[in-house]
Amino acid sequence: MGLLEGKVAVVTGASRGIGRSIAVEYAKQGASLVINASSDSSDLHETANIVRNLGKECEIVVGSVSELNTARNLIARAEKQFGRLDVLINNAGITKDVPLLLMNENDFDDVISVNLRGVYQCSREAARVMMKQKFGRIISISSVSALSGRPGQCNYAAAKSGVIGFTKSLARELGKYNVLVNALFVGAIDTKMTKSLSPQTKKEMIKNISLNRIGKPEEVAGPCVFLGSELSDFVTGTTINVSGGGYV
Repeated sequence: MGLLEGKVAVVTGASRGIGRSIAVEYAKQGASLVINASSDSSDLHETANIVRNLGKECEIVVGSVSELNTARNLIARAEKQFGRLDVLINNAGITKDVPLLLMNENDFDDVISVNLRGVYQCSREAARVMMKQKFGRIISISSVSALSGRPGQCNYAAAKSGVIGFTKSLARELGKYNVLVNALFVGAIDTKMTKSLSPQTKKEMIKNISLNRIGKPEEVAGPCVFLGSELSDFVTGTTINVSGGGYV
């Protein structure tokens, strides 16, 4: 039996990269899934097919988590299909990197809406179910940008810092219901975003990472399995550093 056998998880932003790796690893560990992306893409259906080929059920909900209806539909689908919700993974995120003096209101608002408001909306809807169950896990993906800052990411760093504060406060609210709330702050990972970087930029990035390499999406999924499993039953309100020593 896997560490998540019989559990039901919702994973946002699951069409590729970190989100797909989390969904696949959760399926390998025994969980049934509801996955999400902002558009109905072939990548999203590919993630679902991988999960199903592992012998686990997988439902799809399309829509941006910045929209309240999407958050409600995600949690409602889990309840309707599986009768419960055990784990919410807030992974959906976008970037619109630009220096502050060139950053317009939409650049700021869009990043805050998906990366922070989306976490708030999905977590609130999930909490309603988990509090009744007296069991649940809410796990949000933050970034080293929240702690160290990066040029051109005032919007992204603000959102991801907000996720950490949100996590700590919600953990205090929900602990008495046996609902644990944690986050990861993630460093440079081999995703579509890092693949687009120039070789020189990657070289400079790796120089600041203790392990001297960019991480793999699967290396983010592992800590998410830990936080979703019974191995973490006394862990709440914390943020795990998954940066390969990029932030120490």
